[in-house]
Amino acid sequence: MTSPPEPIYVTRPHLPPLADVVKLLEGVWDCRILTNDGPLHQQLEDELALFLGVEHLSLFTNGTLALVVALKALRLQGEVITSPFSFIATSEALSWNGLEPMFADIDTRSFGLDPASIEACITPRTSAILAVHCYGFPCDVEAIQRLADDYSLRVIYDAAHAFAVDCHCGSLLQHGNLSILSFHATKVFTTFEGGAIISPDAKTKKRIDRLKNFGFVDDSTVAVNGINAKMSELHAAVGLAQLPGIRAAIELRRAVAEAYLRHLAGLEHLQLPDFSQAARPNYAYFPVLIADGAPINSDDLAEHLRNHGIIPRRYFHPLIPDFQCFRSNASADPARYPEAVRAARQVLCLPIYPDLALAQVERIAGLIRQRFGGIGIAADTTCS
Repeated sequence: MTSPPEPIYVTRPHLPPLADVVKLLEGVWDCRILTNDGPLHQQLEDELALFLGVEHLSLFTNGTLALVVALKALRLQGEVITSPFSFIATSEALSWNGLEPMFADIDTRSFGLDPASIEACITPRTSAILAVHCYGFPCDVEAIQRLADDYSLRVIYDAAHAFAVDCHCGSLLQHGNLSILSFHATKVFTTFEGGAIISPDAKTKKRIDRLKNFGFVDDSTVAVNGINAKMSELHAAVGLAQLPGIRAAIELRRAVAEAYLRHLAGLEHLQLPDFSQAARPNYAYFPVLIADGAPINSDDLAEHLRNHGIIPRRYFHPLIPDFQCFRSNASADPARYPEAVRAARQVLCLPIYPDLALAQVERIAGLIRQRFGGIGIAADTTCS
């Protein structure tokens, strides 16, 4: 009896050769340093900073704690303008710091905060803007910085999706007061769990490194009220083993994205992602928007694909203000962010990862074209 083919999920972790990880871990077993800024941790910080084109990088146990600590490091108070169209951790990090999220609208080309909507949300209590480089597409960093300068606000970028993305002036991570990365299993670069903060200067990095290690200055001095958010040597080993092959992995992602763009071109009511927004994209996600006038909606298409073993995801639906813990927020009013509401209703993220076979991409695109009434391959076509 032939077993059914494995489902194709929205993502699949890209892992380094196991032998390379084991070789690094043998050194950990030899020196018995497991955490607390060990040699692999130091090496990964240095190599990642060089690879990403930044000077000051601090590793963390995950991206959420990196964001919590980044907000703490800037000593913010009051309200922070942010996106309703993101993973919930973006706003949870604000709440954990006693800050009130104020939800602004997005534009549905970049899926980032709309600068005009940001300005409309600014009040005397606003202390910062927490913007999201959603799907790795750059926010309008120049317009956001002009607003920050005009109103004396801090800018933090949730760049969880933006590993190795370049904008018009180099690394996207250089913008704002701080940028935060995630190295979760679903991300372009993974350490299983992990994250990082990009700082603008050595002084800020020093404060962040103290905050993530209980506030310790030395063995007997605690200077600030910190937390334990350090990356272990095991996770650093995974990162060091993966880094040499990451450019090749991004190129494979590019091939998948370009195949989707070819096979889905010309479908009315289907908005495809515009990767040209970045000078060097990372192809972390492949979001499509299904217009309200289409013959199907995103739920219908998701169900159709699942019936054929394809598991897409509706990133991001529901919106953050729709979750119970944020429904009572003063800005949780859909009238304030109609474009985010529309995107959440229309979005579907298709499978994309380095070892997704191009024949499978063609099959997925054919299934989509079927439901849109376009010419496509048969629904029962199988690909090896």
